[in-house]
Order: sequence, then C-alpha cells, then structure tokens
Amino acid sequence: MKLVTTEQMRGLDRAAIEDYGILGLVLMENAGRAVAEAAARMLDGSGRVVVVCGSGNNGGDGFVAARHLSNRSVEVEVYLLAAVDDLQGDAATNCHIGQQMDLPIFENPDPATLEAAVNSADLVIDAILGTGISGEVRDPAQSAIAAINQSQARVLAVDIPSGISGDTGVEMGEAVWADRTLTFGLPKIGHYCYPGRDHCGEIELVDISLPAALVEAADLLTNLTTSQDVAAMLPPRWADMHKGEAGRLLIVAGSPGMTGAAAMAGLAAVRSGAGLVTVGIPESLNDILEVKCTEVMTLPLPETAQGSLSLEGLDQILDFAEGCDAVALGPGLSQVPETVELARKLIERISAPLVVDADGLNACAEATEPLQNRKAPTIVTPHPGELSRLIDRSIADIQQDRVTAARQAAQDLQCVVVLKGAGTVTASPDGDVWVNPTGNAGMASGGVGDVLTGVIGGLLAGGGDAMKAAVSAVYCHGLAGDLAEDYCGQRALIASDLLVQLPAAFEAVD
Repeated sequence: MKLVTTEQMRGLDRAAIEDYGILGLVLMENAGRAVAEAAARMLDGSGRVVVVCGSGNNGGDGFVAARHLSNRSVEVEVYLLAAVDDLQGDAATNCHIGQQMDLPIFENPDPATLEAAVNSADLVIDAILGTGISGEVRDPAQSAIAAINQSQARVLAVDIPSGISGDTGVEMGEAVWADRTLTFGLPKIGHYCYPGRDHCGEIELVDISLPAALVEAADLLTNLTTSQDVAAMLPPRWADMHKGEAGRLLIVAGSPGMTGAAAMAGLAAVRSGAGLVTVGIPESLNDILEVKCTEVMTLPLPETAQGSLSLEGLDQILDFAEGCDAVALGPGLSQVPETVELARKLIERISAPLVVDADGLNACAEATEPLQNRKAPTIVTPHPGELSRLIDRSIADIQQDRVTAARQAAQDLQCVVVLKGAGTVTASPDGDVWVNPTGNAGMASGGVGDVLTGVIGGLLAGGGDAMKAAVSAVYCHGLAGDLAEDYCGQRALIASDLLVQLPAAFEAVD
C-alpha cells in the first residue's frame, strides 16, 4: 500500500479537480460523510458530539460530518476556531450550508467554553488542522487540542490527529490523542511513523473517489508493507526441493559473552527456510555453540588473545563463503581492533550477497568505503545510533524523519538500509522505501536484532533479492513478536520467543 507526503496528497487532490473535473466539494462531501458514519459507529446508537473545526479544508470536512450527523438526529455542536467570515472556498460553502440548517455553530469560542463543551461530549471530532499543519501548533489550536486531550470523550481525528506531521509523524507541539483516525485517499507517512502512529489510534482508510488511474500513474516510492506484499516476496519452495536449493548461509559472529547472538542468528536463519546454515565462531567457543544449536553447523575459526575472531581466519572465511548463497556478518563480533579489521576486509572481499549488522556496522563507522564499494547486494541493519555513526548525522535528526534518513543513507551507502526501531524503515538505493507496521515494544530486548539478522540472511540465501528479503524479513520478524506478545505479554517477551513464533508468522503470510 502506498504512503504519501502531504504535498503528494495535495497534488493528487488537485489533479482530480483540474484534470478529471471532480469538484472539490465532491471530495469534501465524500470525506465528511465518511467521518459522520464512523462517528455514528463509535457512538453505538446515541450520544452527544462536539466537532472542533479549524479554518481550512479539515474544518470543512468537519462541517460536512456535523450536517450528516444532524440528519441522523444526533445531538451535535460545532466549535469553529475562527470567524465564519474568515472561511474560504469549500469550507466556507459547507459552513454556510450548516448555518442554513440551523446547526449550532460557535465562532471563536474562549478556552473555558470549549473546555466545557468537550468535557460534556461523548465523542469529539478533531477537524482542526489535519495535514495542513506547518510549523509549531499555536493558539487557538493549541488550547483546543489540550482541552480535547484532557477530556474523557472518545476522539475521532479527521485525516490525521491535529498537531502530527503528515510527512514524518513527529509532534509539532501539542497533538491530539485519537481513538480512531479516518484518512482519505491514501494513508500518509505520518500515520505509520512514531509517535504519530500512537496518536492515531485505529486507522481507517476512506475512498473519496480519487480516480484509480490517477493514483497508479503517480510516482510514489514510499510503501506500507502488507501481508500480501510479503507473500509475493518470499523465496519460492517446490515439492522436490532439497536443502542445497533452499540456500546456503554463512554467519560470521560471536565472541566471549556473546555466543547467544551467534546462536540466535543461526537458529533464526534455519527457521526462515535456509537449507544449510553454518556459523563461523572463535574456536574456543565452538563447543558452547554446538550445545546451543542442533540444526546449525559450526565453523571453528582462529581467534585473538581476547577470544574474538582473528585476521588469521580471513582466507578460511572467504573460501567457505565462496560456496554460500549469502553471508551475514556482525552479531556479537566485538570491537577488538584486530576483529574490526577482519570485518572490514570481509566486507570488501566477500563476493556473495551480504547482511551487515551490529559490530560489522561499527567496523565501518569511521570509513564506509568497504560498504560503498561492494559489487554484490548488501543489506545493513542499523539502529538509529549505528546509522548516526555511519552517516554522521545526529540520532535526533534521524528520528525526526526516519523515512528521509533511511532513503538518503541507502543512496549514500549504496546498500539496502534497514533502519530498526518502532516502524522499521527499509530503503533501497533507487529510492524505494517500505515502512513496517508489525512489532511491539516488547521487542526492545537483547537479541531481537540478532534474530532479525538471521531471518534476513535466511531469506537472502533462499533466493530473494536484497530488498525483498529485507522487507519480508522485517515484517515476519515483527509479526513473530506480535504473536509472542499474545501469549507472554510485552514485559516478559525475550528474543527466543520470536524463534518459537517464526513458523506461525511465515504461515500467516505464505
């Protein structure tokens, strides 16, 4: 499903009006009627509705909704955060219609009056700003939003909760907390990027009669991953497949105290369908890994005095990698200088498709050329701190606009970038971006990223191209977390719970 910026959505609306002759009043009518229908469902039969309108088209949608609710004999009042004479265009037209119907419309209410109104409502419709926000929220919108948030009424947001950026999901000061958000035409990026996703509550997409051909012809590069997308991306399996055809994966990982990272990556790769998975690990840790893993093979490798992987193993790893369909590098490697140098040389010289995570990324923090110069497909899986070190941007800057940060990093590094976190963003060097809707806060736990590395590696080895492997792995990994939450909750969720739930996650989308 495509996600759009606010400017892209305005362009689609404008093209529908100018190129197809669909009146703006028709689009507003369709939107407002859908809001009224959603409000009626939320009321479940009866109740008092307060519609808080701004002076733009979002407010116009609110006037249409109020009119349709009144026609349903719902008790409704409209509070306009402006003067009626300040309204223009379609919003002014629909306000005038409401006046002709004797709808109770209150202009420029003082904060105390508005606070009393929303406190006595069963449902508040937020039609204040929508996606039209530019800059920080100011009064009177700021006071109105605060009053809505302090009330006990349920809240229905029109298009997007007021105060949330439709482009990034960030709070532009005070922002409405909605129980439900009705959005029109196409969902906005800000609906699915945090903290906007939390503010939206349940999101419902409404068709307002934009021509399908118009949307299909638009150059839209940002997507919301769906189970249907993932089903089409997963590597195929056939009846007479043997383990060699299911993919050979080498995982280079582990150091003293970090054998769990290597083990979980290996087990996740097996659970993701890879036919043969081998973990290259410091030789002194081999026996430990043999106990931890049954289906995963091991490759004991030379080690440093600190017990991490040594440069002496470079040729052995490269030789083994030649017989593999993909390689994953990084979980639990450590930052011992010799091991860091090994990681850099492996990134430069491995000719197979490669997944780089954790200490593999840290090895490139001061010099990204090993990543940029690779010829084979490459996937990097940074959290915001790791990406900050790779592209020399602050974590705060990255988190302010995760989609743009991931897209730019993918182009700069010439890799598929998986920017981990709530609403993980996967970007390719050609500009395509996928925002992931699965996963939960219980996954903020050690080892969860190692599982993701294994899932990506397993799917990459199984024949998926780099972008498809990354997008589908992120979705199924998050879905496994959601399934784990169902039986153990968020607080008790641990990384190995995802290993247990991966089969059900794949089954759900396959």
